[in-house]
Amino acid sequence: MKTIKIIALLTITILFSCKSKTAKEDDQHEVLPANTVELNNDQYKIAGITLGALEERVLSNTIKVSGVITFPPQNMVSVCASMGGYVKKSTLVEGSPVRKGQILATIENAEFIDLQQTYLESKNQLEYLDSDFKRQKELYKENVSSAKSYQQSLAEYKNLKVKIAALEQKLAMIGINTHKLREDKITREIEIISPISGFLKTTHAAIGKYINPTDVLFEIINNQDATLELTLFEKDITKVSNGQKLDFVLSNNPEITQTATVFQIGKAINEDKTVKVYAKINSKTSGLVAGMFVNAFIQTENNQTDALPNDAIVSFDDKKYIFIYKGKRNEGQKVVNDFEQVEVKTGVSNNGYTEVVLPEHIDKKMVKIVTKGAYSLLSAMKNAGEMSC
Repeated sequence: MKTIKIIALLTITILFSCKSKTAKEDDQHEVLPANTVELNNDQYKIAGITLGALEERVLSNTIKVSGVITFPPQNMVSVCASMGGYVKKSTLVEGSPVRKGQILATIENAEFIDLQQTYLESKNQLEYLDSDFKRQKELYKENVSSAKSYQQSLAEYKNLKVKIAALEQKLAMIGINTHKLREDKITREIEIISPISGFLKTTHAAIGKYINPTDVLFEIINNQDATLELTLFEKDITKVSNGQKLDFVLSNNPEITQTATVFQIGKAINEDKTVKVYAKINSKTSGLVAGMFVNAFIQTENNQTDALPNDAIVSFDDKKYIFIYKGKRNEGQKVVNDFEQVEVKTGVSNNGYTEVVLPEHIDKKMVKIVTKGAYSLLSAMKNAGEMSC
């Protein structure tokens, strides 16, 4: 297509050189204004001129941003062993699917035995202190026992109840149900249970490895509620609001366009003058992994406006122009077509069309505009100078 356009431009230029440059060389030649170009019928056909008019189009202004796939906090879980221990059993690898309540690994530690022993002994001691407290209470009422003995018995009884309550919480943290704990059911192992369904992002559960309480054994992600975390520049913050629609594509699959809706915008600007924007993916999509790179296009406006095809608008000296058709006239024995170059203001571009604002003196309902062949006219006018047909 470029080759054809170049040939056409050269042809027009050659045809334009058919006459003299000044009126002095040919008294019958009309000197044209600087912003006007004329074509005879043959040149008109070669230039591929097509005439049209302003169209009312709904154009949206689009902001291009980049980001990654992420998940809400409740869908991402780090699993640790509360008291640490040696990994005795684990069969899962990264990417393995897991369900809520599933056993992820088995941890072994002698401290588990000590904790259960202390709890059971405290429970047994509580039975004795409970009886002694009740006896001291009766003796105190009958003035047989001193207030000091009664208060000491009460304090020992309450302190032991506190200790037992604390032990119950510690055992619950490592997964031991105290309601089922008996003297003949003390265990040295605990099971690490998955708190959510999803898949394993990472695992560090090597058999025989000692895991500290602060070490992360597994990272689990539930990918049912994937969201977009986008990076928006400061200059565009006021153009985006909750509820706006956007299109996005995955970097590894740019052919498929998906949609999302903005639901949260960050309230603080980062050091690099950006803010985070979060959008909910509208369709159920499988295979999304946290950290996947995406390109997104946020639609900021939907305005009905006057527009022309992009081919109708030409650029020269950092300004935008169109050509309007002024009609035919006779020049000697030839019929020529006049076109006027007009500077215009442009706005939003979308889907092959651009918003155009005509000068006030032009009636947009009556004017005929060159929608194809505008670059041929621009080249002919600039290359031919004052030459005419």
